[in-house]
Amino acid sequence: MQKWYSIIPKSPWLSIYAWIIFCLLPFFFIFKSWAALDISVGISLLLLFFISYFFSFKSKSGLVYMWLSFEMAINVVMTLLFGYVYFSIFTAFFIGNIRNPVGFFIMYGLHIAFTIGAVVAGFFIDLNLFLPQVHFIIITIIGVILLPFNLYNRSKRENLEGQLEDAKDRISELILLEERERIARDLHDTLGQKLSMIGLKSDLAKRLIHKNPENAEKELNDIRQTASTALKEVRELVADMRATKLSDELLRVRQILLAAEIDMKLEGNPIVTSIPSNVENVLSMCLKEAVTNVVKHSEATECIIHFKQTGDSISIIVHDNGVGMKEQKSVSSGLKGMRERLEFVNGSLQTENDRGTKLTINMPVVITHQVEEGLS
Repeated sequence: MQKWYSIIPKSPWLSIYAWIIFCLLPFFFIFKSWAALDISVGISLLLLFFISYFFSFKSKSGLVYMWLSFEMAINVVMTLLFGYVYFSIFTAFFIGNIRNPVGFFIMYGLHIAFTIGAVVAGFFIDLNLFLPQVHFIIITIIGVILLPFNLYNRSKRENLEGQLEDAKDRISELILLEERERIARDLHDTLGQKLSMIGLKSDLAKRLIHKNPENAEKELNDIRQTASTALKEVRELVADMRATKLSDELLRVRQILLAAEIDMKLEGNPIVTSIPSNVENVLSMCLKEAVTNVVKHSEATECIIHFKQTGDSISIIVHDNGVGMKEQKSVSSGLKGMRERLEFVNGSLQTENDRGTKLTINMPVVITHQVEEGLS
């Protein structure tokens, strides 16, 4: 639920002004009558309404609907006695924050029926009271009809977005857990058997070193060969863990865009050749970050990914048809991270607004040492 004083969500200062206006207006309608009884009844109804409104926000059970019923009844009485129909806006706002679909539609229908019924009856009871403000009454009725649906849909969307973020976090945790288990299996399969063999041969060589030196020397040679093989396999395993293939990342990018309902168009040849693994790894991470920004911030419906490779450089252009960089205030940290990665390998990143956002990733194809050499 919104806080009890928040009339207009995400605009707290404007909501304070709206509260002041809607809280002062009833007194104008009440004090138009000089009768002490009318003024007493009006102020009592005013206090009862705000008490009901306060407790309706504090209640977390079926009592919410009881307090809402009190508000609707006060709305009707205030409309018929004083021509003050604007309390219905307060009630409409609160109904829009009900997340139970059944409760929402029941209270929504009852509120519209009572509000329109009270206004129609008011025109028959005192035409001169309602006719001068008929245009404001029409606007109020439109608000009573549209405001709850707007707030209900936004609350529902925010709830779904929260669930989506929780699901993403959970998926990330599961992926991390799966990766740890995979690494544990690979290390066990790679090192377990060979380390056991090294241990057994070491014990055997220790026993043979005085009895049969030749066989002991043979066992020591086997131990050295087994250790070299194990070291090579560990290097290959670390190299596979460090490297991220661009083709694999492209498949994940396609899945992300599909889940976000963004059409993906691929231009150029995504199969890069003759580039070092560290360059491909940086390209993959930058592509992932660029598409993540498109999904999170662009509000786009289409994303074009263009690949271009020459003899000494490779470039990736990510172009969306979203709101553009001027509206995307929360992407600076992601762009900063991309630039840092690219500068580390003498690459560059260019951004521009071109009917959306256009990111150009440029990277030279340089010759580097092999992974095995870097690990030794």
